[in-house]
Amino acid sequence: MLTVDFKKIPIRDHDVLLDLGCGEGRHTIGAAWEKSNIHVIGIDLCFADIATAKSRHEAFDPASAARTLYCQANGFHLPFADNSFDHIICSEVLEHIEAYEQILQEIHRILKPGGSLNISVPRYWPEKICWRLSSAYHQVEGGHIRIFNSRQLRNAIKQMQYRFHGRHWAHALHVPYWWLRCAFWNRGENFLPVRLYHKLLVWDLLKRPWITQFAEKCLNPIMGKSIVMYFSKQAGES
Repeated sequence: MLTVDFKKIPIRDHDVLLDLGCGEGRHTIGAAWEKSNIHVIGIDLCFADIATAKSRHEAFDPASAARTLYCQANGFHLPFADNSFDHIICSEVLEHIEAYEQILQEIHRILKPGGSLNISVPRYWPEKICWRLSSAYHQVEGGHIRIFNSRQLRNAIKQMQYRFHGRHWAHALHVPYWWLRCAFWNRGENFLPVRLYHKLLVWDLLKRPWITQFAEKCLNPIMGKSIVMYFSKQAGES
């Protein structure tokens, strides 16, 4: 389930792409699979997630897994030289981090002038409802510690000398699931309405029927769970 749309990233042969905070590898795997002539690196602070991502990638597509690097790294001190990457994806990461501005500074350091920065965070109002429905939702270890105002985040990134290219929303069908999950948090994931809706999401992911694809496309501008923003670092900046 990809959040970032690779069609909106100007990826060329032999480019180097970093998935920062790759988790269990969805964008790392997606980039390596869709773009056969690029170099992809996925990093995360959690070693268990890195191991899962690598294992899933090898099972899904051994050829692209063989040319993909996974490593554990701290986003505050990235082990890469200045101007190392043509593209950086940072999807559903910043809402977990207290001093997220430091992460943006590190991204700025390692991204080449003219390179693309592709960021997603939870959308304000669906996330706000989750917080109102359940305090545990955002108090669990590793959970969300802030709700972003997307305009403020976009302007903050632009002030770092980035050009904003566009935005879209994603995963509208996931919003009711998280509202249900939060409303019945103490009953757990196996509570019948939560479990049934999760089955719907899995069916949609595996089968991709036209009716749910069409519904999500229509609903994303209204209630997409994530907002995705696309930037490029202005030439001459480092």
